[in-house]
Amino acid sequence: MTKFVYDFAEGNKDLKDLLGGKGANLAEMTNLGLPVPAGFTITTEACRRFLSEGAHVDGLDEEIDRHLAALEATMGRKLGDPADPLLVSVRSGAKFSMPGMMETVLNVGLNDESVEGLSRQAGGNDRFAWDSYRRLIQMFGKTVCDVPGEEFENALHEAKVAKGVQDDVQLDATDLKELVGAYKKVFVKHVGHDFPQEPRHQLELAVEAVFQSWNADRAVLYRRQERIPADLGTAVNVVAMVFGNLGPDSGTGVAFTRDPATGESGIYGDYLQNAQGEDVVAGIRNTLPLADLERLDKKSYDQLLQIMATLEGHYHDLCDIEFTIERGKLWMLQTRVGKRTAAAAFTIAAQLVDEGMIDLDEAVTRVSGAQLAQLMFPRFDLAADPVSLTRGVGASPGAAFGAVVFTSADAVARAAEGQQVILVRRETNPDDLPGMIAAQGILTSRGGKTSHAAVVARGMGKTCVCGADQVEVGRDQFTVDGQVVHEGDVISIDGTTGRVYLGEVPVRPSEVVQYFEGDLDPAQANDPLVAAVHQIMSHADDRSRLKVRTNADTGPDAARARRFGAQGIGLCRTEHMFLGDRRELVERLILAHSKAERDDALAALRPLQRADFLEIFREMNGLPVTVRLIDPPLHEFLPSLEELAVQVAVAKERGSSDEQTERDERMLAAVRRMHESNPMLGLRGVRLGLVIPGLFAMQVRAIAEAAVALAAEGGRPRPEIMVPLVGAVQELETVRHEAERIIAEVVGDSGVEVLIGTMIEVPRAALTAGQIAEAAEFFSFGTNDLTQMAWGFSRDDVEGAFFWRYLELGIFGISPFESIDRDGVGRLVRIAAEEGRAQRPGLKLGVCGEHGGDPESVHFFHEVGLDYVSCSPFRVPIARLEAGRAAVESAGSDHR
Repeated sequence: MTKFVYDFAEGNKDLKDLLGGKGANLAEMTNLGLPVPAGFTITTEACRRFLSEGAHVDGLDEEIDRHLAALEATMGRKLGDPADPLLVSVRSGAKFSMPGMMETVLNVGLNDESVEGLSRQAGGNDRFAWDSYRRLIQMFGKTVCDVPGEEFENALHEAKVAKGVQDDVQLDATDLKELVGAYKKVFVKHVGHDFPQEPRHQLELAVEAVFQSWNADRAVLYRRQERIPADLGTAVNVVAMVFGNLGPDSGTGVAFTRDPATGESGIYGDYLQNAQGEDVVAGIRNTLPLADLERLDKKSYDQLLQIMATLEGHYHDLCDIEFTIERGKLWMLQTRVGKRTAAAAFTIAAQLVDEGMIDLDEAVTRVSGAQLAQLMFPRFDLAADPVSLTRGVGASPGAAFGAVVFTSADAVARAAEGQQVILVRRETNPDDLPGMIAAQGILTSRGGKTSHAAVVARGMGKTCVCGADQVEVGRDQFTVDGQVVHEGDVISIDGTTGRVYLGEVPVRPSEVVQYFEGDLDPAQANDPLVAAVHQIMSHADDRSRLKVRTNADTGPDAARARRFGAQGIGLCRTEHMFLGDRRELVERLILAHSKAERDDALAALRPLQRADFLEIFREMNGLPVTVRLIDPPLHEFLPSLEELAVQVAVAKERGSSDEQTERDERMLAAVRRMHESNPMLGLRGVRLGLVIPGLFAMQVRAIAEAAVALAAEGGRPRPEIMVPLVGAVQELETVRHEAERIIAEVVGDSGVEVLIGTMIEVPRAALTAGQIAEAAEFFSFGTNDLTQMAWGFSRDDVEGAFFWRYLELGIFGISPFESIDRDGVGRLVRIAAEEGRAQRPGLKLGVCGEHGGDPESVHFFHEVGLDYVSCSPFRVPIARLEAGRAAVESAGSDHR
C-alpha cells in the first residue's frame, strides 16, 4: 500500500521528489538536531492522486489521523482543544521552489472556544489569541474559500481608522476581538455559511486547498516561465505552530548565509518583532536588519549564526532560512538552497571552491549559461524611472539607446557622423545589414526570436527588440497608442526584457564582456566576479568534450569570436558577401542572356569573395572554417516585385523609354520569372547551385584560392566547404565531383586540405544520412530549417501569429526554435548522427543553427555525440560553459 504521510524524522534532503523541497529540508534539519517544530509531510504522490482522482484519496485520511495523533502526543496537546489547543500551520512545498505561488494557512485549529484556551496558554495574553484567530479567518477565507482578500483588508483598515492608529500592532485585544467578528461577517457574506469551527475539518479543507493551489493560474504561469514540469504536484507540510507574535520577546525573520545579490559573506536578512512569518513576506511593516537581532536577543542571535554556519557547511551552498523566536526560544521553520543573482552564483561557487567545500566540477554545475549571459549584457540603470513606450520580444539581449532612423542608409549616414542610432523597421531584410551594423540596436514591429533581425543581431551581439506590434511604423515617425516618435528622437531598447523607453536611459557596461575581450583595466582585473568567471570558465574548457565554434561572416566577427574562445567557424554565410555594392554584380548574373555574360559576372564576383575568405581565414589561422555555399533564393537579392511593378507601370504611363526603363522592364521579367509562393522550399541551396551553372564553382575556387594564399603567407588554413539543403546523396555527389576537380587544380602541391560536407536541414537528409555520408566528410545540422520543416512552421511568421497561444496552453514549454525539440527534431539529429557514423566512422558532426548557443540544446548535442556546436560570437562563452557542464554531469551520471 502506498505511504502518503511521513514524519519529519523519516525523511531527508534527498527525498524532494516525494516530500517536496520544504518537507525534505525540514526532515534534514530535524535529523541534524536543529530546533524544528514537530510535524509531518503529506507527499507529492498524494497531491497527484487528489488532482487526478478527485477529492477522496483512499487511505489518506487515516494516515493523517495517525500522524496527527503522534504529533499531539509529542506536543502534549490536542488539535483545537478548548482548554490547551494545539495549532498547526499547513504549508505547500513543491520539489522546486515556487515562492509565493501556492498556499499557506496558519493557526489551523482555532475556533470560538479554543481562542480562549490559547489566551490562557499564553499566560492570559488575550491580544495574541485574538490576533492569531483573525489571521486564521483571513488566510483560510482567501486560500480555502476564495474570499476576496481586499474585503479583509478593508475591515482591518476600518478598525485602525476607528482606533486612530496606523499599525495593526497598535490594536488591543478588544479591537481584535471585534475585528474577528467583522471577518466572520465577511466570510459568511461570500461563502454562505459560518466559519468552520471543527478543527479537524479545518485541517482537511486546508490540505485540499494547498493541493488545488498547484493548478492555480499564478502557479501554472510560474512553472511555464521556470520550465518546471506540470506533473510533479506539491507536498503539504503540517507543522506545530510556534508564535512570533507573543510580544516584544518574540518575532520572525529570514536570513541568508551569504548576500544573495553579490555572494559576499556576512549577515544578511530581516527581522520583525511581535509578528508571524507572513508579515515579513507581505511587507506590511518595516523590518529591522538581521544584525539588530544581536541587540534585541543576543542568545537567539548567536544560536542563529551557529545554525547558519551548520547549514551552509552541510549543504555546501548559500542557504535561505526562515525562523521564529517564541519568547526567547529559536525555531527553524525552513531552509533551502537560496536563489541568487547571476553575479552571486559565480562568486559563491568560486568562494566555496576556495573554502574547500566543493570542487571545481561541482562549481561548474552550480552556474549556468543563462546566468553567464545575464552578466555579459550591458544593462540600463532604471533609477531615473524612464518613460516606457511599449514592450516587444527581447530577441537579442543588451541595452542600447540612440536616435530613431527608419532606413539602413540613414543609419549608416548618421553613424558616420558619430551619432548613435536605433534602426526602426517593420521587419528587416538582407539589404538592411549595413544599417544594422551601424546602429546600436534594432527595433521591429514584426517577427520573433528567429526573425531575420533577431538572428543577425544576435550574430553581431547587437541589441534587438522584435515583434513590438503596438509600434506603427511610418516613413519618418512611429506611433504607440497615440504617442508619436519622430525620426531623430532618442529611444532606448532593452533586448533582455523587450522594453522600449522614450529618451536616453544610462547604460552600465559589462565587466565580464570586457574580461573576455581582454579589455579590463587593472583595477577591474582583481574584481571577485571577474576572478570567479575566469576560474569556472577555465575548468569548463578543461572538462568539455564538445568544441565550440562560431557563426561569423566577416573578419571582425571572426576576430571577436576568437577572443571569446571560439575554436573555429562552424558557419560562414556567403550570401552576406553579395550585398551592398556587389548587388549590381548579382543582378548582372541573374539578367545574363548568354554564358559569356554569366561568366563575366561570376569572374567579377570571384576576387571579391576570395578577399573575404582570405580575411576570415587569417583571423582563424590554424582553426577550421566551414563555409556554406550560397543558400537563399536569388530573388532575395533583387528588388521587390511590387515596388518594381509600380515603378515600371508609372514609367509606361509617362511614356518613358530610356535605358533605365528598359533595364527595369528586364529586371521585372526576371523577378516575375523567379517569383515563388514559398521561397524557403523553392530554388535555393544546392538546387540553386545545380541550376545556375558556375555559381558554386566560382565560390569553391575563391575558397581554395584564399586558402592557398594564406598557406603561401606561412599560415595554416583549414577550410571546409558545406553544401546546403541537400536532400539526396545524388545532389551532393554532383556538386562534390565538380568541387574536387577545382580544388585539385587550385591547391596543387600547396599542402592545403579542403573538406567537403553538407548541412543536414531537410528531414529526408536526416533519414537517409547513411547514404549521404558516403559523399560527405562532415555533417552540420542546420536546426533552424530542420525545425521549420519538421514542424511545418514558417519561422518568420508563426512566433508572432500563434506561438504565444501555444505557450499559454502549455503545448510548448518553450519555442522549438529557441530550444531543441528533443522528441521530434532531436530524434532526426540522433538518427542522422548514428547512421552517418555507421557508414563513415570518422564523420565529423556539428550544429550551426540557433540551437548551438542554447544551454539546454548544448547538453542534448553532447549526449548525441556531436563534435562541436557553432553559435554567434556573443554566445560562444555561454556554449563553452554549457559544454563543460554537460561533460561534468555526464561523467557524474556514468559513475552513479
